[in-house]
Amino acid sequence: MTVRLPACVAVAAVLLLLAGCSSEKTGSASPAPNASASPGASVNPDVPKVSAPLDVSKYTSKPCDIVPASVLSSLRFTDAGDTQLRDNGFGAGGPGCAWKISGEGVSMQVIIATGNRDRGLGGLTGLYGAHENGQFPFLEKAPDVEGYPAIYIDKKDRRPNGNCSLDVGVADDLAIGVYAGGYEGQQDSCAAAQKVAAAVVTTLKGA
Repeated sequence: MTVRLPACVAVAAVLLLLAGCSSEKTGSASPAPNASASPGASVNPDVPKVSAPLDVSKYTSKPCDIVPASVLSSLRFTDAGDTQLRDNGFGAGGPGCAWKISGEGVSMQVIIATGNRDRGLGGLTGLYGAHENGQFPFLEKAPDVEGYPAIYIDKKDRRPNGNCSLDVGVADDLAIGVYAGGYEGQQDSCAAAQKVAAAVVTTLKGA
């Protein structure tokens, strides 16, 4: 029998957890204020550029609408999502939404990381900076999501345990984090995260 760890909803820098989460810190990555270098510092050439930035403004006040209900239901998320805005849940990272499958410990979380952008730590650049300074030791390039660059990033690689943290660059200074937790392993958790991320990008392309 597979035992799933309780899925946590993460906040800024994956350092603060909402009440009721386990002690294992998981979730969508958000750099702390000292994560990146000063504006005059050189840019990491490994960070992919975003040639066609997407506008997220339509969804910052209603982040749960960024994932179509049909996509969520195909992943068995049938309950309404829990909206978390910057002042009441995800902290400095940005507005987001969390869904769960009741009784199974399986969850999905999406964060529109405008908070990171506003602090000058946005996009994949900020996440690469957080990786380089040791905040998030695990970083691996992921397959592009509907033509947009993506990475797996976390405090450690939790994918084999069924927790997949995926960030997609939708502008040079803005990323969207997708976290799938409580799955059986790497294949199903990352497949779910990729599916939701693709739906988010498709939604934004039509905004």
